[in-house]
Amino acid sequence: MELDLLLAAGPLAVALWLRPWRLVGPAGPPWIWLAWCALMPLLWGTDRYVGMSVVQPLSGAVMLLMMTGWPLAMLALVPVTLLTWAMAGLDAAEALHRLVWLGQMPATIALLLGAAVRRWLPNQLFVYILGRGFAATALSCVLSGALSMALHGATPGLDPDEQMIGRWLAAWGDAFLVGMLVAIFVAFRPHWLATYSDRLYLRPPPDEPPPR
Repeated sequence: MELDLLLAAGPLAVALWLRPWRLVGPAGPPWIWLAWCALMPLLWGTDRYVGMSVVQPLSGAVMLLMMTGWPLAMLALVPVTLLTWAMAGLDAAEALHRLVWLGQMPATIALLLGAAVRRWLPNQLFVYILGRGFAATALSCVLSGALSMALHGATPGLDPDEQMIGRWLAAWGDAFLVGMLVAIFVAFRPHWLATYSDRLYLRPPPDEPPPR
């Protein structure tokens, strides 16, 4: 628990120092952000709700990152954790573990992968959806699950190989969900995605003057 507490404190301290709530307009955050936060405790507590520890919970944190940006996502994960703690009947150590390894770690790894995508791949809509929405989600969830098992071991009663397979499958479930939602939001509600910009991803061809 001490390691998870230390890992959780760092991102929260950085997020508070950045004061990301200043970027939210006077009307407050879009309702879809709040709806996704309300859904995440259902994803995080799946194994407890169905009573099968082999069922690995989904993360949903990368979608939150795509919508709100990293600092706000780190802060929003705290009420998500509290709701999961209450709804899934977790103890404090397990709730903290899920904050770090289902929330903060996948979102942070996805942030780094997204920065690499922007740095080394062309700024195209296709790259944003598949690179940041799909591939970065799958890789971040797999890496987070593997690192968690390397530091904490498998869940008691589960074979490590079986649990890693479960986390691999859950990561792809996350990736398909996030990739699909990102594609829909880009097409119909791009302002719901804090990580997306028409100016960056829909630039006119060089021989065409920009719209006034």
